Amino acid sequence: MYLTEELAAKGKVARGYVGRAMKRVEDPRLIKGIASYVDDLKIPGMLYAQFVRSPHAHAEIKSILTDGAKVLPGLVGIFTGADLNDKLGTIPCASPISGGRSPQHTVLAGKRVYFVGHPVAVVVAETRAIARDAVDLVDVDYEPLPAVMDPEKALQEDSALTHPELGTNVAFIWKLPAGDVDAAFKEADKVFKLRTVQPRVTPMAIEPRGCVASWHAGESSLTLWTSTQVPHLVRTLLPDLIRIPENKLRIVTPEVGGGFGSKLNLYAEEVVISHLAMRLERPVKWIEGRRENAATTIHGRDQVAESEIAIRNDGTVLAIRSKIIADVGSYCQLLTPAIPTLTGLMLCGCYKLKAVLAEVTGVHTNKMSTDAYRGAGRPEATYMIERIMDLVAGELGMDQVQVRLKNMPQPTEFPFNTATGLTYDSGNYQAALAKAQDLAEWPKLLQERETARKEGRLFGIGLSTYVEICALGPSKIMAAGGWEWGCVRIEISGKVTVITGATPHGQGQETSFAQIAADWLGIPMEDIVVLRGDTATAHFGRDTYGSRATALGGTAIVMSIEKIIEKAKKLAAALLNSKPEEIEFENGKFFVKGKLEETIEWGRLASEAYIAKNLPPGLEPGLEASSFFEPSNCTFPFGTHIVAVDVERDTGHVNILKYVAVDDCGKQVNPLLVEGQVQGGITQSLGTALMERTVYDESGQLLTGEFMDYAIPRAPDIPEYILGSTETPSPSNPLGVKGVGEAGTIGATPAIANAVIDALSPLGIRHLDLPFTPERVWRAMKEKEARS
Repeated sequence: MYLTEELAAKGKVARGYVGRAMKRVEDPRLIKGIASYVDDLKIPGMLYAQFVRSPHAHAEIKSILTDGAKVLPGLVGIFTGADLNDKLGTIPCASPISGGRSPQHTVLAGKRVYFVGHPVAVVVAETRAIARDAVDLVDVDYEPLPAVMDPEKALQEDSALTHPELGTNVAFIWKLPAGDVDAAFKEADKVFKLRTVQPRVTPMAIEPRGCVASWHAGESSLTLWTSTQVPHLVRTLLPDLIRIPENKLRIVTPEVGGGFGSKLNLYAEEVVISHLAMRLERPVKWIEGRRENAATTIHGRDQVAESEIAIRNDGTVLAIRSKIIADVGSYCQLLTPAIPTLTGLMLCGCYKLKAVLAEVTGVHTNKMSTDAYRGAGRPEATYMIERIMDLVAGELGMDQVQVRLKNMPQPTEFPFNTATGLTYDSGNYQAALAKAQDLAEWPKLLQERETARKEGRLFGIGLSTYVEICALGPSKIMAAGGWEWGCVRIEISGKVTVITGATPHGQGQETSFAQIAADWLGIPMEDIVVLRGDTATAHFGRDTYGSRATALGGTAIVMSIEKIIEKAKKLAAALLNSKPEEIEFENGKFFVKGKLEETIEWGRLASEAYIAKNLPPGLEPGLEASSFFEPSNCTFPFGTHIVAVDVERDTGHVNILKYVAVDDCGKQVNPLLVEGQVQGGITQSLGTALMERTVYDESGQLLTGEFMDYAIPRAPDIPEYILGSTETPSPSNPLGVKGVGEAGTIGATPAIANAVIDALSPLGIRHLDLPFTPERVWRAMKEKEARS
């Protein structure tokens, strides 16, 4: 029995809000345009910063001449690496791999630049326009060096070096030997190979990065407003870089216009702007431009994998050997090395493999760093294993559904230990698959495909059954602690303030956390305010990423409410001339067991708690409690996505005819929020599957730095989604919640890919690399026609 059910059975929970589909309480301010983002901040005396950035992917800096810019009226200063780098720390990587070799990345370039957009200098002026004009007047003399752009070629002996001082382009090698791989391959009836290429993609949040720093000289303290997912991690990391105490630093995250993992970092610009505010003793603002965002905010994916798969003739997948090359870019951001290791850990998918050997080679190239992008390593793993399952079915002439069912663990086998060492908390993969088939009208789909092929049309059906790792939490596996913190305060008026260490930025936790608190306290949601994103208010936190906020942050709130209820019982007992153990709590009312005629509600209790004239001996005033929740394990949401497509022979264009998704994220606090997260995730994966790719030319110039060149899904590209869910609670937290923020991103790409390849299979096409752009599909068809 999970906490929601247990407390309801005891009569503590009103159960009026949790589980109800409710509109987000934060939406009105966003829709009306009255919310505050970083760029809305206006502070008296504020200065504006712009960065001089390298136009070269790799070059030696011969000189930086600033005289031409210094004559501009309103210019305050120009600062280069020589001015700042020895005063500031280097950008931290929280996930280094033993034996890895990466550069110490200074906040501004030193003697060499190593990616297009690398900041060389920073200009500060009285207005943004003056700062921008001054950037164009800074004269940097570069001596171009060979650029390393292809991660596979970068491993060749004759390759140029991204960082000559390291003597190699290998950033790290990570190996995961799990089970007896050699024995599994000897046992196999067949072995086949698969090469998968997952292109680099750009997060392209609608709000680019930006920050404002303000130095308070009298207090020797700094406030940094920044568009980030991780204000608490920034507060943990930044003090060492700018050399002030942590308790003199306040981080505020206003509204964030999209993150998707790209704002799960401490960036050089945040360090520089903080330092400049201290140095100049005036507030300083920096807002990123779109091309800057595309070039200098982290990228995602970018993996090439060569895999061997051992199978039996009955469809059993025994083992996988996979060598993965991960292009990590020119230097390591916060989690750069960790992301491709998640690919290796999740390579089993939702199947009972006996053994896995994953070897990840991180490669430095003259590109921007890769790091966490929605799904972060798990979409890559799911794409690989789901393409493998379809190829197994094709190799053996089996049905794609039956191959998956053949290899899935049964619901009774959970908790399920995978070959890679993970313990899946709970699951019923078969139920999600069956429900998706029902919603998709599977027999009808198969008949449509048969009819279409008789008519010469390229009609395909794709399937993806996925599992992901979420609620990233046990501190033993996290670099900076995996707990989450929450605080609940009953105000003197009886109103409630909830403070969370999570940092929602579109996930809707201002709504879902209010739903949780309202049910547990038995009060209207309208009486609750949820605060987040300010380290002066939310004193502790590990923030929002990895679909962890509700599973961990929601649980911390419930724990705090339980503490308040226990304290309130002692006060209620004194007021009712009874004993605490005789006090019952139900739907916001305290009463002596069996005496419902006399009750005390939160309003009176709060007043008594703060006025404190009738407190029993030993009871402190106030009604406030905080809690840290440390989970015992991650959670493992799962689901099935089914896609039907047709491919136009003349153009290669892919039309999505039907999209069905059944996702299991455990207990659902707000089904409307769940649906929104799934829809958004699918849409991002639609871009990954059909159009998105970050393209550099051979010299390292970014060719996809604007929306004119970087294609993302538009409204006409998005099909109607048929969504469903199953509910398998997680035992890893008392709410039974698993997380859903990345589910759509993980399940969708392989489902779409499998559908497109199925449509092209009558032409003899068994595999194509992502994305399936019309040109790529058309060329593949034409090549097959030319050979036949």
